[in-house]
Amino acid sequence: MRFILSVIIAPFFFFFSAAQVNRGDVTIARDSLGVPHIFGKTDAATAYGLAWAHAEDDFTDIETVLLAGKGMLGRAIGRKGAEADYVVSLLRCRDLVKQQQHLLSPEFLKVVAAYVQGINDYAKAHPDQMRVRKAFPATVEDYLTTATLSLSFISGLEALLPRVFSGDVTHLPDFQPTGSNAMAIHPSKTTTGEAFLAINSHQPLEGPVAWYEAHLQSDEGLNIIGGLFPGGLCIFLGTNEHLGWAHTVNNTDKVDLFQLKMKSAKSNTYEYDGSWRELETRKVKLRVKGIPFAIGKKAYWSIYGATIRSPKGVFSLRFTANMEIRGMEQWWRMNKARNFTEFYTALSMQGLPMFNIVYADRHDTIFYMSGGKMPLRNKKFNWSGTVPGNLSETRWNSYHPIRDLPQLINPSAGYLYNTNHSPFLATAENDNLKAASFDSTSGYETYHNNRSLRYGELISSEGKISYESFIRMKYDGQFPSRFLYPIKIDSMLMMDPANYPSIQKNLLAFQRWDRKTDTASEGAALFRLLYEYISKDKASVSTGVLSQNNAVLAFEHAASHMRTHFRKEAVKLGELQYHGRGGKEIPAWGLPDVLTAMYSTPQKDGRFKVTGGESYIQLVRFPKNGLPIIETVNCYGSSGNASSPHYTDQMEMFMQQRRRTVTLDKELVLKTAQRIYQPGKN
Repeated sequence: MRFILSVIIAPFFFFFSAAQVNRGDVTIARDSLGVPHIFGKTDAATAYGLAWAHAEDDFTDIETVLLAGKGMLGRAIGRKGAEADYVVSLLRCRDLVKQQQHLLSPEFLKVVAAYVQGINDYAKAHPDQMRVRKAFPATVEDYLTTATLSLSFISGLEALLPRVFSGDVTHLPDFQPTGSNAMAIHPSKTTTGEAFLAINSHQPLEGPVAWYEAHLQSDEGLNIIGGLFPGGLCIFLGTNEHLGWAHTVNNTDKVDLFQLKMKSAKSNTYEYDGSWRELETRKVKLRVKGIPFAIGKKAYWSIYGATIRSPKGVFSLRFTANMEIRGMEQWWRMNKARNFTEFYTALSMQGLPMFNIVYADRHDTIFYMSGGKMPLRNKKFNWSGTVPGNLSETRWNSYHPIRDLPQLINPSAGYLYNTNHSPFLATAENDNLKAASFDSTSGYETYHNNRSLRYGELISSEGKISYESFIRMKYDGQFPSRFLYPIKIDSMLMMDPANYPSIQKNLLAFQRWDRKTDTASEGAALFRLLYEYISKDKASVSTGVLSQNNAVLAFEHAASHMRTHFRKEAVKLGELQYHGRGGKEIPAWGLPDVLTAMYSTPQKDGRFKVTGGESYIQLVRFPKNGLPIIETVNCYGSSGNASSPHYTDQMEMFMQQRRRTVTLDKELVLKTAQRIYQPGKN
C-alpha cells in the first residue's frame, strides 16, 4: 500500500487547538492511596484532568511515549531511543495519521486535544522535568502518531524487528510465557446471583506499559475506573456503572513477513506480478544523546509496506496495526458503553488490532471474543512463515468483519475465561467453539497453557461459585497436573533418582513438589532456578525437548546457585525471589505461567527481583441494583515518584493478596478524599 500525505489537512486540528479546556471545569480528588478520581464537566475536561494527574505521578514515562511518536526519543535516552525513532519513520506512522485523521469523530478529537493540552500545560508548568524541551508543546498529530506506534509495537513488532534486521526470519519456540488472566462468571453460576469479573493483566511492573489506575467521570455520561498505560487518555480495561471488561493478548497471526525478489543484491528494484518496481526510499535523520550531529539512515517502503534490508535478503512487513488509527477512539467508546449492544458496537469499529475481551455486566450478560482486525488472506499460501513478496495474490487489502471472529455469549456452563490460550477453549467443552469454523490463516491459538489448564481444573470441580471461591481461583498459585511449556520438562519427572547420584536429592525434591508457588515453598525456588537454566539452553529451546543431559546440567546449576549465594542446599521461594522498590523488599510468591504469575530477573546477590506479571488487579461483582462492587490493588502504588508516599504504599496489600474497595459514587469519593484540587492549583 502506498501511503501519501493527505491533502485533507484536518480542519479539526485548527479548530480544536483553539478550544481550550477551562481548568475550572476539572476537579481532581486523590483518595487515601493517592489514586486520582477525575471529575469534568465534559469528557474533554476529564481527559485534561487525567493528563495532568498522571503527569504528576509519572511524567517521565508519558514523555517517553510521546518522544517516541515524535521521533525524538534518541535525544533523551540515546541509541535505544534512536532505534524507536527510526521505526516511527520506517512504519510511516505520521503519514497514516495524516491520511486517516478525518475518520475520527469530532467528539473524540475534542478529547484528544484536551488530553494533549493537559500534558502541554503540565510540561510548561514543570520545565525542570522535561528531558527534551523541543518536544513540547505536543500536537494532536503527535499524539495520534504515538498511539499508532504503540499499538504497532505491542502487536508483535517489538520482538520481530530485531530478528528481521539480523536476518533471523525463522521461528523459535518461546520458553518465556507471559500474558494475562480474564474470568467472567454468569449470575446463574454464582451463589449470590451476581455476575463476577476478574481483570488480571500481567504486565511489566514499571515503565511505559505499566498499569496506572484512575477513575474518570464527566457530566456527559463517562464514569469508569480501571487501568491505562502512560499516555492513555481513557481506561483500557475496567468497570463503569453498567459493565466491565478485561483484556488479554491474543497470539493470532498479526504480522506478515514477505520476502521480495530483488533484481540484484544491491539494487532497490523488486519484482511484482512480473514487472519491476522501485522501493520508495526516505532519508531519516536520527539524533542521539551525546552525539553532536545527526545520523542518517534510509527507510524503505514497498507495495506491501515497511521494508528492511537484512543479511538474508529484503523483507516487507504488512500488518493491520499501522493501517488503522481508531484504536484509542474504540477504547473511549467502550468506556462510554451503557449496555452490551453499545459495547459491541464499539468493538465493531475494529480499531484495535488485537486483544481478547472478557466481559460482564449487570444485565446478566457475559461475553468473550478474540478481537482484532484480521486480514482476509489467500489460503493457498502458508502464512505461518515468510510469504512470497512478488505476487498480488499475497497482498491482502480487506479484513474479516467482526461476525467472523471467535466469540461466545452466555454459554450454558456459566463461565468464560482466557489466559492467552485458545479461543476454542474458553469455557466448558460442550460450549466451546470449533476451530474448523474459523479462518485457518488467522493463526488462532489451539492450545492450553499452564494457567488455562489449571483454571479449567479448578472451575470444573465447582458447582455454584461463591465470591470467596472466585477469589481463591484467581489467586491460585499451583501448576496444573502436567506442565505445559514449549520445552517438554515433564521428562524430569520420569528420571529415576537412583541413576543420578550427583543430583539425587534435588531430583527427588522436584518430583515430590506439590507444585505450589507460595513463598514458603522450597520446590518452587528449585524450579525457578531450573527454569532459569532451561530457558537459556539453546538446544532445548530450538528443539522443544529437554534431554536428560541438559536436565542434569539444570539441576547442577540450581545446586551450585544455592550453595554459592545462600550457603545451603535448599531455599524457600521467598528467600530467592522478592518484590522490591525504593529500598522496600517483600518475599514474593508466583512463578511464570501460574495463575498468580510472576516473572523475575537475576540480581547480583543471587536473588531474583520481580519485574513483571501480576500488577493491576480488579475484581468486580455486578448486583442487579446499585453500582458495581469493585476491589482493586496495584503492585507498587499510584505514583512513580520516589519521593511520594504513594510510591510503595500498596506493596504489602498486593503481596498479601488483599484489595481495597473503590467506588464510582462521586459524592462518596469527594466525602472521603484526602485531597481535592484543580489542575495547577494544588
